[in-house]
Amino acid sequence: MGRQSAVSDDSKPYQTAPVVSPSGPPTVRWPTKPGLDPALEVIGPAIETVRMTFVVPFDGSELAEAALVRAAEYGVALEEDVVAVTVVPERKRYAREKGWIGEDDAYDVSAVVDRLRARVESLTPEASFEFERIREFPPEARIAGHIERLALEHDPSVVFLGSDNVGRVVTPLTSVGVHIAGDETYDVFVVRQRTPPKLEAIEPHPEFYQ
Repeated sequence: MGRQSAVSDDSKPYQTAPVVSPSGPPTVRWPTKPGLDPALEVIGPAIETVRMTFVVPFDGSELAEAALVRAAEYGVALEEDVVAVTVVPERKRYAREKGWIGEDDAYDVSAVVDRLRARVESLTPEASFEFERIREFPPEARIAGHIERLALEHDPSVVFLGSDNVGRVVTPLTSVGVHIAGDETYDVFVVRQRTPPKLEAIEPHPEFYQ
């Protein structure tokens, strides 16, 4: 099994602004970054502010790229870390189905990992990249388990998934995404198309949508 990750910077968390209410416990409006769109503010119990992590299962497909870019856009706005995770089975059939190699191409697993890493770095230089290399070509549920274990190592607050519609998560994860989206330990942000974000507080990627 191989792993590759980048070191995130030591950005300071946002300041919290306690609000005292006579009818209940203190609450905190988070984040309080000046000029941030109110739609991005979350009001909850007053707790110590910590950095969140946005995790993106990534296989290099168009919707995987869209999900990664969207996670990075929100990560910049909220000053949160972004991690792309990839599971790479050492089987030609899986590689062909993912479009990593051609029908008659030899399967160089390390070269595929390098290409995926390079794509993540080119799209979102601020994101980290981690992968797991497995020998078998397991059923989708087991692949989802490998992906989820990678994701859970980062205690994600949100997992960004590519999907073509609300009811069916497809490439990059086909029905693997259904298994991941069913976990209740984190929220899931579904990215259905390659379009710029609609919130004014989110700065679009400078090149991705051209």
